[in-house]
Amino acid sequence: MTIDSPTTTAPTLEGASVPALDAAALCARLIRFDTTNHGEGRSAGERECAEFIAFRLEAAGYSPALLGPSAERSSVVVRVEGRDRTLPGLLVHAHLDVVPAEPEQWSRDPFSGVIEDGYIHGRGAADMKDMVAMTLATLLQWAEAGTQPQRDVVVAFVADEEDKGEHGALWLVAEHPELFEGIGAAIGESGGHAMELTAADGAPVRLYPVAVAERGTLHLRVRAEGNSGHGSRPVPENAVKTLISALDRVGNHNWPLTLTPAVRSYIEQTTRALGHDADLETESGVNAAINAMGEAGTVAGVTIRCSSTPTVLRAGYKVNVIPGVAEADIDIRCLPGTEDSTMAAIDALLGPGISREFLSHQSPTQSDADSHWFGSMRDALLRHDPAAVVVPYCMGGGTDAKAFAPLGISCFGFSPLGADPQRRTVEGVHGVDERVPVASVRSGQLVLQDFLENV
Repeated sequence: MTIDSPTTTAPTLEGASVPALDAAALCARLIRFDTTNHGEGRSAGERECAEFIAFRLEAAGYSPALLGPSAERSSVVVRVEGRDRTLPGLLVHAHLDVVPAEPEQWSRDPFSGVIEDGYIHGRGAADMKDMVAMTLATLLQWAEAGTQPQRDVVVAFVADEEDKGEHGALWLVAEHPELFEGIGAAIGESGGHAMELTAADGAPVRLYPVAVAERGTLHLRVRAEGNSGHGSRPVPENAVKTLISALDRVGNHNWPLTLTPAVRSYIEQTTRALGHDADLETESGVNAAINAMGEAGTVAGVTIRCSSTPTVLRAGYKVNVIPGVAEADIDIRCLPGTEDSTMAAIDALLGPGISREFLSHQSPTQSDADSHWFGSMRDALLRHDPAAVVVPYCMGGGTDAKAFAPLGISCFGFSPLGADPQRRTVEGVHGVDERVPVASVRSGQLVLQDFLENV
């Protein structure tokens, strides 16, 4: 399609001009596109942001494809041919959409893209227009320098990650699988961020967790049917009571401790780096190890077991009428290797009188932490931070990796952010006053470019 030239005015950094290819400046510019995803197919649309990226790529000499189920829900995909096309290719995926923001709660306009006080401010700054900007900056610098990576690199700037992916990654995989032909591995969000920790002896430790696995996303809609009637006259089958009893069992279920290889490695390697011993043979030992990890223990705490959380309820329309139908939505997350047993447990917990259907069914992912791919990420981080402690981990949530994994692609969470000299950190993801340190984005872009050129 024809791509019209969008506005390309570069933002300023605390009053000074910034280079056109600066990742921080690009991130601020991208934030100014309102790409809010409201869920259930409702969105401000990714089109203008996608067109901006496609125009910049086309002007640099690339041949980007602007694709989507509708113009408003556009994604951008471009393949950069490598020097050795017999090697398995690499996919870099980053999403353009963001979660909603409530402007009245923010200290500045969520879509202003302001750079000040050492931060890039705005919705999507850290989730994940920073990675979009770092990737775009890398491609533009390659074009300017005439750099060609060793292997094919396919970059997908996708729509709709913050909902179901049906307008983004899932749609691309279903409708254009040829775009990902020959791809051996993929990197995406949630990994490679510097985490400043303190060891048992007081020494500083910089931990860089890289995601090698994700819990599966099993979103269910459950339904109870019963006898409708007058509120003053109890009925033999009350749909609301049946549903509430089922949700109580599901929501309060004590899921068993399950240490997958990624989780075990994460706890063992992190506690070792911090100078603590880890006894992972008992539940009390696991809990003690997680507590000793400090901030790094947060993600471990939600990945040592599956979870089931009722989130939405629908029933009734009038206080004196007993409804004949009651429905609820449940967010279920299962660890790699537990999908079948998790659903069997859910069915037993729901009990009789409850039917269910999947709203979203994306299986867990698991890739090899001993692979060349992971090793290359570790090496890139160490070249830029020799003190880095790089460890594998399992994500508690989910990303577009689940869309690409069924193609046989090994998926990793690697969108690097370096340590900020003033110890600024990422703040406000999915919350208020989202921001990411400028220095972290700039150093992260250098690590990303290094990795993509040497993997």
